[in-house]
Amino acid sequence: MIPKLKIFIDPLLKDKYGAEICWIWRLLLTSIGYTWEEVLPEDSECDIAYVSELEKCKNCKLWARAEINYWGKRDDLQLEGFREFEGLSYPLFKGKASPETAFLENDGQVLCLRDIVFDAFWLITGQQEKYLSKNKHGFFDLSDTTIFTSQVLRSALSSRIGSWLEERLLGLGFSSPFPRWPRGKRAAACLSHDVDYPEVKRIVEPLRIIGRQGLSGLGAAVAVLQGKKKHWHFSSWVEMEKKLGLRSAFYFSPAQGSVLKFLFGIPDPFYDVKSQKFRKLFKYLTDEGFEIGLHSSYLAFESEEKFANERQILQQCTGQEIYGNRHHYWHLNPDDIESTLMLHEKIGFKYDSSLIHERYLGWRRGLVWPFFPFHRAERRQLKTLQISPTWMDDQLFGHLKHNPGDRFKNLQAIIELAAEAKGCVVVDIHQYVFDDTLFPDWRQIYLWFMENLIGRSDFWIGTPGEIADHWIKRYSSILDDSVGLREGF
Repeated sequence: MIPKLKIFIDPLLKDKYGAEICWIWRLLLTSIGYTWEEVLPEDSECDIAYVSELEKCKNCKLWARAEINYWGKRDDLQLEGFREFEGLSYPLFKGKASPETAFLENDGQVLCLRDIVFDAFWLITGQQEKYLSKNKHGFFDLSDTTIFTSQVLRSALSSRIGSWLEERLLGLGFSSPFPRWPRGKRAAACLSHDVDYPEVKRIVEPLRIIGRQGLSGLGAAVAVLQGKKKHWHFSSWVEMEKKLGLRSAFYFSPAQGSVLKFLFGIPDPFYDVKSQKFRKLFKYLTDEGFEIGLHSSYLAFESEEKFANERQILQQCTGQEIYGNRHHYWHLNPDDIESTLMLHEKIGFKYDSSLIHERYLGWRRGLVWPFFPFHRAERRQLKTLQISPTWMDDQLFGHLKHNPGDRFKNLQAIIELAAEAKGCVVVDIHQYVFDDTLFPDWRQIYLWFMENLIGRSDFWIGTPGEIADHWIKRYSSILDDSVGLREGF
């Protein structure tokens, strides 16, 4: 039996910001694992009250203070820094005072003086991103921001707010929430491979090798020119992962690019999924129990028709329904990310796995849990689950300066945080980096990571599709057993 909480939302807040507030409470409570019953003002008691003044609901066990002014100016607030108070971490906004004491505990009651509901909304909807500079691909530059200097992405700030809420509820005597993950596991991980360059382009790859390795890569570059080195390593990944008892997902791009398009700024992969070679590959991967997803093209977000057609082509070539997507170059519409998230829903994807900062390790929106994003313009929750990637191979090599410190220690810290927050780590290793000569240490660090997770024994490791199926079923079960908080659904 899932514990059910009685929750009261200030009517003044619901009238103006009900869709936003209910979305955040649904996200937090379902992620933690509690069902709820929304109660009316005349009810004498409740477990959680989200009100601007304590007098509006004195008989509550946890009072979460609401800052109405924050909600009214949410599009104008800018990040100044972060603060931590006895395990509760939260953002600070420019020109806005914040209490030094974030919460009080007294006589079986918790009084949270910080608006953690607004904080979670502001973080998870990426409000600060509109103030960040971008390069030609729309990648954000965090180098001179407090987000980078405080290593916020690796701390999963949004989920830490949820974890704090869970700890306070348990401290108030509520029973343990519904488990996040199956088989008695504490946390989860899923493995994936973007398929960008499975076939070597001899006029391009030697230059890329020299760019990565300098003159020490000259021998490898010559080997590629001579046809002695390849990128076609699907069976290598499959056999390595199968020996560990694992399976992963491979994301393929039906939009065939070219060297010329690449030079003109459209860096789509060069291969043809319609060829017999790839059709045979799809059957092999499916027979081995590996997942196939769409690696949507660089400009897929520009057209719903084009985007849907890419999915349709891959479905025809694989002979199966394609439920998952990841954008090539992580290239969502850089000027309107939510419009791309909306396309995922319109096209019918079960999940997407694209919300990551290209250069930086960690959780882009601060959530270690899968979640249904919020569309601010339509003021509603979207139907396609987002399973945010946590780390990509090149962040530990080509973008090492943006991720200072020992590679292994950085990944170990991510594992520890995911375990602590009972969250999910999503790994993206490009398919073509298996060869140790062409990509020294890339495969080895992935192998180390997998063996580390297995050795811990507290992580459930599945494909992204399995993670999505589990989370959607769990979310729906909790929601179906709850009453209220339906605005913006």
